[in-house]
Order: sequence, then structure tokens, then C-alpha cells
Amino acid sequence: MLQHASGYPGTNAAKSILLIEDDPMIGQSLIRALNDIGMKVDWARDGIKGQASIESGGYDLVLLDLGLPGRSGMEVLRAMRACGDRTPLFIITARDEIDDRVIGLDEGADDYLVKPFGVRELVARILGVLKQNGDNTQTLLGSAEITIDTMTKEATYRGKTHLLSAREFALLQALIEYPGMILSRSQIEERLYGWNEDVESNVVEVLIHAVRKKFDNEIIRNVRGIGWMVTKHTP
Repeated sequence: MLQHASGYPGTNAAKSILLIEDDPMIGQSLIRALNDIGMKVDWARDGIKGQASIESGGYDLVLLDLGLPGRSGMEVLRAMRACGDRTPLFIITARDEIDDRVIGLDEGADDYLVKPFGVRELVARILGVLKQNGDNTQTLLGSAEITIDTMTKEATYRGKTHLLSAREFALLQALIEYPGMILSRSQIEERLYGWNEDVESNVVEVLIHAVRKKFDNEIIRNVRGIGWMVTKHTP
């Protein structure tokens, strides 16, 4: 059974979060924190119930553990994306290997947080993604052979179009806004993080790897020892 937690008193149009997590202490802590900022939370404690809840629809964001009973979090994520559900999804897990992060992002996760993490950090990331997805003004930005759509979060490169995760999109948008300019690691991290978040090591490389894997190594160019760039030209 799902545990439902109502939104914060006095909040209009509260956002609805699906939490798929089997640890009772983590689940209760997250529900309290999300209620405090006006979020409504449904809590599924295994992968089967979690997938069924996703398929029922109506959520603004999903928080997904990987080590779940019944069905693994990765299976849930793959099934979700395979059926075309693009609801923002954060992986929350104890798996801290870079390969695990790359796989999670490649499979369509919008963010990846390693336990233990600060609740304030998670809340900040959730608010950032929900704000980004709440902007319904379509804007096309282009540089070289790249076009990105700020409403759909899709990127097109050399005729190939893919949906990007929230952080993949933020990285590519930062580079496109300054075509021909080399952005350093710190400059890119400023676009990926906010709210005084702690910066994760290697996150820039992980995201660049994910974007290149979807398109081509040439989409983002590395200037050794300095940073990364995209070619200056508007299609």
C-alpha cells in the first residue's frame, strides 16, 4: 500500500512526488522534508508497486531507489522510459561508482544522488527541476549543428534528436549560450548547481560522456587543460 502525505497547509496546486524507497527511516525523513515545502508524496516500498504507481500517472517527479525488493530500480526506470514517460526522475542510491552514475543517466534519469545525502540538497535539486519543467515557453537555441528546445528538453545534432536529462540539458545549454567560448569546469558547475550545493566530483565528465554517447564525440569539444566548448555558428 502507498503511504500518502498531503501537501503543506495553505499551498495551492502542490506538486505531486512519487517516492519509491524501501528504507522506512529514509522514506519518513524525505516525506517530512517534502511536506514542509508543500509537496504531496506517495510512497511505494517496492519496485512492483512503484512501477504500477508510475503507470497510473499524475506525478510531477519520481524519486527512485535502485536496490528495491520485487523489481530493481533500474528495471523500473527502463520500463518507464521505454513506454515514453518523460516525468523527471531522480535516482537516490548507495551505489557511488562512476559507472553506476553513467548507466543511470544513460537510461534516462535526470539526476543521481548518492546516499547519504543532505535533504536540503535534494530539495534544492527538486525545486530546480520542477521550476525548469514549469516553464512552458518554447525557445529554440542553436550553435553549429546543434539545436535545443527549452520546452521539450530535446537536442538535435546532425539530424539526430534525443531527449536529455535535466543536467545534460543544463550543460549543453550553458555551452550553446557561449558558442566558440571555452567554459572551464567551475563555469559549467555554476550552471549545474545552485542553492549552495556541494559539487560532486567528475559530474561534468559524466554528463559530457552521456551527451556524447547519445550523439557524437564532436558535439562537445575538449580543450585540454582549459575546458569545453561548442563551435560558434547559428544554423
